Order: sequence, then C-alpha cells, then structure tokens
Amino acid sequence: MGAAAPTRAAVAAWTVAAVLLQVAGLALFLYGFFPVKPTLRGFSGAESYRMPSCGSVNGWEDEQALPPGQLRSLYRELSGVPPVYDRLVLMVIDGLPAEFVLGRNGKPPSKEMMESMPYTQSLLAGCKAAGYHAKAAPPTVTMPRLKAMVSGAIGGFLDVAFNFNTQAFLEDNLLDQLRMIGYKLVMLGDETWIKLFPTLFDRQDGVSSFYVKDTVEVDFNVSRHLESELAAKDWSALVLHYLGLDHVGHIGGRRSVLMAQKMKEMDDVIKRVHAASLQDNPDRTLLVVVSDHGMTEGGNHGGSSYEETDSLALFIGHSVESSFCSPYDQNEALQVDLAPTLAILFGVPIPKNNIGVLLLEVLNSLTDEQKLRTLELNSWQISRLLQAQIPAFCPEDCINSEDSLGIDMVSESIEKKLCHLLSKAVSHHSSSLHHGFNFKFADAEYSGTAVDAYYGFLRYASEWLSHRATDKPFYLLVSAISMMITSCLFLMVIVYRLLKGQSQSQVKDHSDLHLDQHWHLDEVFILMGIFLYVISLGSSSFVEEEQYTWHFLTSTLYLIFLIKTVQSILKESSSQEVQRAEGNIYGRNNFSYAITRNLSPRKRDGCKLCTVIIVLVAGRIIRAWHQGGVNWVHFADISKILMQADSSIVKSLQIISVLAVVASYSVLLVLLRSRLKYVIGVWLSYISCVFLVMLHIWETRINSSLTVNHSTTSIAQMFYAIASVSITFTVFASPWMFPHYSTQAEPAASSVSNPGTAIYLYGIHNSVFLTGITYTMFWCLLQLLLQQPINAIPLFLIFLQIISSIIHFYLDKTLHKQWVQVAAMQFLGMAGHFGLGNTNSLASIDVAGAFIGISSYSTVLSGILMFVITYGSPLLSYLGMVVYISVKDSDDISAPRQLKWSYILDKMITLPCLLPLLINSIALTSYTIVLLLMRNHLFVWSVFSPKYLYVCAATMCTYVGVFIIALTAAYACAVSLFRVTRYREKSL
Repeated sequence: MGAAAPTRAAVAAWTVAAVLLQVAGLALFLYGFFPVKPTLRGFSGAESYRMPSCGSVNGWEDEQALPPGQLRSLYRELSGVPPVYDRLVLMVIDGLPAEFVLGRNGKPPSKEMMESMPYTQSLLAGCKAAGYHAKAAPPTVTMPRLKAMVSGAIGGFLDVAFNFNTQAFLEDNLLDQLRMIGYKLVMLGDETWIKLFPTLFDRQDGVSSFYVKDTVEVDFNVSRHLESELAAKDWSALVLHYLGLDHVGHIGGRRSVLMAQKMKEMDDVIKRVHAASLQDNPDRTLLVVVSDHGMTEGGNHGGSSYEETDSLALFIGHSVESSFCSPYDQNEALQVDLAPTLAILFGVPIPKNNIGVLLLEVLNSLTDEQKLRTLELNSWQISRLLQAQIPAFCPEDCINSEDSLGIDMVSESIEKKLCHLLSKAVSHHSSSLHHGFNFKFADAEYSGTAVDAYYGFLRYASEWLSHRATDKPFYLLVSAISMMITSCLFLMVIVYRLLKGQSQSQVKDHSDLHLDQHWHLDEVFILMGIFLYVISLGSSSFVEEEQYTWHFLTSTLYLIFLIKTVQSILKESSSQEVQRAEGNIYGRNNFSYAITRNLSPRKRDGCKLCTVIIVLVAGRIIRAWHQGGVNWVHFADISKILMQADSSIVKSLQIISVLAVVASYSVLLVLLRSRLKYVIGVWLSYISCVFLVMLHIWETRINSSLTVNHSTTSIAQMFYAIASVSITFTVFASPWMFPHYSTQAEPAASSVSNPGTAIYLYGIHNSVFLTGITYTMFWCLLQLLLQQPINAIPLFLIFLQIISSIIHFYLDKTLHKQWVQVAAMQFLGMAGHFGLGNTNSLASIDVAGAFIGISSYSTVLSGILMFVITYGSPLLSYLGMVVYISVKDSDDISAPRQLKWSYILDKMITLPCLLPLLINSIALTSYTIVLLLMRNHLFVWSVFSPKYLYVCAATMCTYVGVFIIALTAAYACAVSLFRVTRYREKSL
C-alpha cells in the first residue's frame, strides 16, 4: 500500500474528525435555520382599542394592573362593542376532519358520517350552528395547533419536535386574556393544555395524548366530569379535549370500524353540552367545537395535505343563528381566525401576535356599526404586528397620505401595498359612517364596501405574515454548510486513497484473482445515480415522491449485476480460478465452507443467477406494495387491496412472514457446525421470542379492541427482555466460544500462503457471522412485532434481498469491487425504507407502533420505538453488513507483515463503515445547500423542511449502523487477539 494509502490510525483519526465536524455543522445549521419566530412581547391591553402610532409598538401595561372587574369595564368602554357571551365551552375533538361533519366541495358528508352525528347535523340543518373548514398550518400536530387557536399565531416549524415535550406557552393568548378579566377556567382532557398553561386552570384533569392504543379511557376521563361541571356555576370557560377519535385513526385509519361509533359518542357530548347551555342561559353561552387537525387515509397527520389540514370550526350559539343557511357550502377559514373571533365575542383584546381575521358570520347579533368597529380593531392589531416586521410601515401615515389610494399594487413595495389597502379600508369606513352604516353601499369614488376593503387588507396582511420567512443569520448558515462540505471532502479523500491503495496492492499481489483496473458499468452507474439523486433533491416533486428514485436506482443496479453475471458465466471457460477460490477454506466460517464445498461450478453459477433474480423480483413486489408517496397515495396497490380484504388474510401473511424468518435463521445456524450446544442455546432463545411474537399477533386484532390490551403489552415487554439478553449474550460470548481453527481438515501448504493467519481468521469470522445473523434475525422479529401488519411480507422480502445479495457477492467476489457491494447494500436499505410505506411527509410516521409494549407514555421510549419503526429497513441493511464482513474474502491477508490484528480489522470494516458515512454525508450536505437556497420557497415548510428532518434522522441511523459494525468487529478481533496470545504463551 505504501504511500498510496493512509495508515489505519490516520484513517480512524480523520474519520472521527470528519464525523465530529459534520455533527457540529449540522447543529449550527439547525440552530440558524429553525429559530423560534420573533414575537411581540407582553399582552395586549387598552392600547388595542386605539389606532397604532408610528412610534413604539409596545403596549401600555398600566391598565393590566387593574382589578379584573375594572379591566373588563375598561375594555367594554374603549372597544365600543359589548361582549356577546359570558361563558365559553371549547370542545376539541382531536383529529376530526371537517369533511366528516361539513362534507366536501359543497357536498354533504357520507350517509354513515351523517348518521353518526344526528344532533350536530340537525343544528346545521336548522341554521343554529355555523361550520367552517378551518385550514390548519403545517406541521399538523396537536401542540402548535392549540397555540394557533388561542393566540392566532403560527409557531415555528420545530414545534413538531417540541410537540413531544411541551413547554409553558408565554405569548399573548385568549385564555390568559380571559383570566385577566376574572374568568375562571376548567380543563378536562389532553394534558398538553396543562403543559402549555400550568397555572391557568382552576380545575383540571389531564390525560396523555401520546398513548394512542387507548381509545376509550382517554375520553371517559373527560366525560365522567361532564355532569358535575355542566351543573357548576363557578366557571366561565370550559375546555374539553377528546383524544379518542385521533387514536382510532392512528390504529385503523379513517375507515376504521370504530370511527362511526366514536363520532356518535362525540355527538352525544355535543348534545349534552348544548342542552345544558339552553337550560342555563341560552343567550350567554357559546359552544365551539373544533379539531386541531385532520388525518390521512391511514389515520396519521403532521404533513400539509388537504386531509391533514382540513380541521373543523363549529360555532353553536345565538349569534350565529339565521333564518336561511346552506350548511354544506364550502365555508373556508383559517384556524388562526378562531382567536380574534373569540376575543371580540368575549370582550377582550385580540392577542398581539395574531394573524387571524374575524369571522363576521359569527357576529350576527351585532349592529353594522359594531361589525365595522370589530374589523377596525382587527386591522389595528395586525398593523402593530406589521410595524414590528416592517419598520417602514406606519398606519398613521398611510391613512393621512393623499397618495396612498393611487399606488400601483403590482410594482410597489410591500409596505406601500399594505398602506394602499389600509387607507382604502379606512376611507370606505368613513364613507359608510355618512351613509347610515349600509354594508351594501358602494362609494361613488371607490368601488367595493367597507367590509370588502377591510377584508382585502386583513387577508393580504395575514397571508404575507404567515408566509414571511423568518430572518436567518446567513453568515451562520454558510459557516455551517462550509463545515459540512469540509467534512464531506475529508471522507471523499479518505475513501479515494483507500481504494487507490487497495487497487495497487491487488495488482501487485493478486492480479489474477481480482478485477482489472478499468471502470465498469455498475461503478459508473452508482456514481451517476448518486449524482442524479443529489440533483433531484432540488425539486419538490422529486422530494415528495423520492421512493421512485430509490426503486429505480436499486432495480437498475441489480439488473446490471444480472447482466454482468450472465456475461461472466458465458466467458468462463476454465475452472482454475474457481479452484483457487475454493482452496483457502481455513480462513472462512462454516457458512463459507458449506457453500464452497457443496456447490459444483455449474450449481455455483446457477446460484449466482438466482440470487440476483430473487433481489429483482422481491424489489418489484416491494415497489407495488405501497404505491405513491405524497401526491399519488390514492393509487391502487397491494396493501390497499389487502386492507379491504378479510383481516384474517393479513394476519395469515404475518404468520407466514414470521415462520419464513424462523426457517431462514434455522438454516443459517445449521451451517455453524462447531459449538453446537452454544448455537442451540441461541436458537432456543430465538424460538421463545418467535413464540411471543406469534402470541402477540394472535392476541391483537387488526382494528384493535376498544380497551387497552394489557396482555399484548406484557407479551411485548417479555419479548424486549428476552431479545435484549439473548443479543447481549451472543455478542459478548461468541468470540470466546468458537475455536481458532477449522476441524474440517488440516491446512495444506498449497491452500494458503500463510495458514496461521487463516486459522486465526476462522474464529473471528465464525463469531462475527453468528453475531450478525442474530442481529438480523432478532431485528426482523422486532419489526414484525412493531410494524403495521400489512408490512410483514415487504419486511421479509427486504431481509431476503439482503441475504441474497450477501450470497451473491460471496459466490463471485471477482465480479464486483467491494465498494460497489457496500453501495448496493445501502441502496437496498433505502429502497426498503420507502417500500414499507414511509415518505418524506411527517404524516407517514407510525405513531401507533411506538407504544407497543409501553404501559404508560414515555417520551424517550416511544421516541426510540418510533425511530426503530421508521428506519427499520436501513438499520436492517447495516446489521446485514455485519454478516457481510464475516463472509467477505480474506485471501489477501497472507503476507507475514499482515498478521497484525489492526490490519485484519482494517480489511473487515474500513469500507463497510466509511462508504455509508460518505454517501450519507453527500446527501446531508447537498440537501442542506438545497434547503438554504429554497429558504424563501413556497414549499419550504411543507415539503423541504420535513424532508430535512428525515435527512437528519437518516444521519443518526447511519451513525448507529456504522457504530454497530465497527464495535462488533473490533470486539471480536480484540478477544481473538487475547486468546491467540494466551495460546502462544502456553505453547511456548
């Protein structure tokens, strides 16, 4: 190798340095790109009822020190609009799509949905309720959506991460405003409210929102308090947050058999609350039924599709009643519109950071003059927020300017456009004051009404504020990217020098056994494929449908392998090379020995062809299993057909997959012919885990039961315990159990140039092989336990692809260079990742599986399980890499100078560890640059940012996989070194 390749110590040091630099760069970029959005500090007060000046946007704080009663009177006096209601019941039905209640595109809901909520539908039909499709902003998870409802503000994108560890909400919001004027608040349901407002509620009873297996107790814990709370007179605001419907969706999807029953239960709650309000004081109580988000067909949420953002806002009270209505018209609003509307209805200032717009249809009890006043107050509040974002914007100057009405809306700056719209609204308002507040009056000079003009300003300002990219420290982001680029270049140089050094060594020592030094089609395709993948990351459509990229790259690469295999068989005219390859049997494990000894050249060629064909056929089935990513998810595929079929078919496929994995493990263990007692012990522990998985499948119903199944939780916990002990014991004991040399025959001088090395490698390879297949098989069992039942067959096919690839690479090690083999394994892992139904949308994350075996919610445990489920296929490919390094050829470890254990370890793990790090580094660095360039793109938060979270998680997956590979091989070599040293000392 000489000067062409770096030393092993240098490789290790530079690799660690590159990884640390990459982590530092990634952390710096995340800190700079995803900051918390700047907000106005403090709470709105009496200044909200005065026109904003061109000075400071900070409010007056003296009034907030007044007693609640005096503050309430002051607000009523200044606002000019009396409070419409005294009591609020805010009922949140988590995950309820608006179309379940209001239909879609002007059409009523399905017959099943309407029959599930008869009382609610009667209110809509009788014009006693007003419903809206309230669009929720991504990410569509509970915590940021609750913030949006009560504050009218859209939070930062990383709220999707904070959703699992909610902190107290300190911004201006409706609930705190109500508390300031003396309202007493009660909360029942999702404990997220308690975490957001830890000291706000006078009474509270919270339940965990993340234990999605529970569809009954979470709602019962709320409803059991209804009778007493509805009879109580001491509260002014009651928050009811029901989680069961969302949990039903996570378990069984939109079409779950439990969905209609759960909606009927919610309809009964609405009936009880409304009936109680009618008996108490029908004109002073408002019932608002809302949902925080919708759900996809599979019952998940988090992304930006229509199904996920279609949340409900239903107002039931005297102010929304009318003589005529069309309940199923597509009345659209934004979720943030709830905050200003409720603030006006209850006589408190609109929260400072609100970007929502009043829903005038809910204010029918107000006079025309009062309605215009509410729009004016909303405009003043939005103007203050605009002042903080655009220093050049001054509402006073806009209103007093004579030129504001003649501004060109197309070419002028944003502040001038806003000035024009605000001035137009104020002008129409003034004109309306002189014409008896007639909303239908059209000024002779300016077209439109005052209401239209106000809405024109408010909607334009709201949209601009919601889409405005937060100012990012550009220099910080560039510095972070520079660190990642440097890290990527380090890894490139290391891999290049290693490959160059290995190539020179092979030419010098084994030129007749190894590939020629020309570029081959598979090598060129891998490099071009990675390049095309990097280019595709700049397209939102390719990001949303990334599964097609990986399916194409993987299937095409293995098609090239098939062509090369056929060409190799046809060209092979002499068995000399095969004979030489079979000669060294003492440096290999029994798996290698069995394949080499039992296969004739003709059978060997047939196996080479079959293994590639198996990978291609399995890949085609996997691709057809889950069709479409984000945009084409409605396409028919195998999984949808099976989900519509009898549930017993899916359960049968699960059982078949488990049995197939058991059979594969048994066959592979049979190949280990030494230390049979130890191997049988490992096999028995595996069989016990198989029994537990089968029992779990039997106990679990496809659509889940109504109550939490504690027996399945205990079964899963037993599985975790036995699997952990078995794997730990296998990893630590295997290197001590296997002999250093083969008992099949005595080493011959002609079989290997250095039989001593081969003897020592025999023990290393056997122990690593047993550890690798134990990793892989237990991982498959874990995935069969956690994954959706429909994914059982694809999971087994991914495992079959990995094992077939390992056998193929072993049968003809001269056909593909090692880096090509490692890259192929990486491609299989990524194709399998999307083959299991994963996408780059947060909605595809399987939340339900993350609570299997957990009796109560734990952020850490459920987060780990969620990661394990999502990255089951890539991690399976890394665990399969441990098997791969155990059967990898070691003929070039022959010279006496190569007896060093550091060299043996280097030959085993250097490329299997470095190449995944390099490929991941290229993807991470490239997409980071793309995200920086797309920071002002329309889809930056809905498409590009969710993908970046997946890229970060994939980076963590790579680190975990590489660590397992390196640690397993290093431990096996260290134990072997110790044992060989003691053996030599005893021999002397």
